[in-house]
Amino acid sequence: QDAGAVVLSGRPGKFSAGFDLAVMKSGEDAAREMLRSGVELFLKCYSFPRPIVAACTGHALAAGAILLMSCDLRVGAKGEFKIGLPELAIGMSLPFFATELARDRISKRHFTRATALGQQYDPEGARDAGFLDEVVDVDEVLSTSLARAESLKSIGKTQLSLTRSTARGETIKKIEDNLEKDLSLFMVSQ
Repeated sequence: QDAGAVVLSGRPGKFSAGFDLAVMKSGEDAAREMLRSGVELFLKCYSFPRPIVAACTGHALAAGAILLMSCDLRVGAKGEFKIGLPELAIGMSLPFFATELARDRISKRHFTRATALGQQYDPEGARDAGFLDEVVDVDEVLSTSLARAESLKSIGKTQLSLTRSTARGETIKKIEDNLEKDLSLFMVSQ
């Protein structure tokens, strides 16, 4: 919280493929606990008092795409990468928290395709949909993200926190108020 801005980066070719499916399929309790921890991480990023830049180094699926939606500025790599919310295709419903983050961050034109239909996008499509803000050559993702973070670090912590409260507070409250219900409805097909 003392840094001027934060950059989150994945490894080359993969920003995040989401939650560990082995844990998800190991039992309801383990899956729900991992989901709860994930929601806490997403909300921490979404409400963090410093700007967060995601350096999307490749694929960002499921929880990886949700993490992108939780960040302020998202720089993605050009290439044969997939970004999206494929939960329906892997036998899961999209949780309420993910739908609410998508409602805030994804273009209205793409909202149904991205959530209810689970469309996966290439990086340019992900930029159009709202998962990414900028697409650059793969070898420029980290340097571009660091430059964007540098340009954002002068934003005041108090001012950003207050703005986050007014701009995102309603979404955060909805997610927090519905978390237990969300967890109780969560199922993974075996």
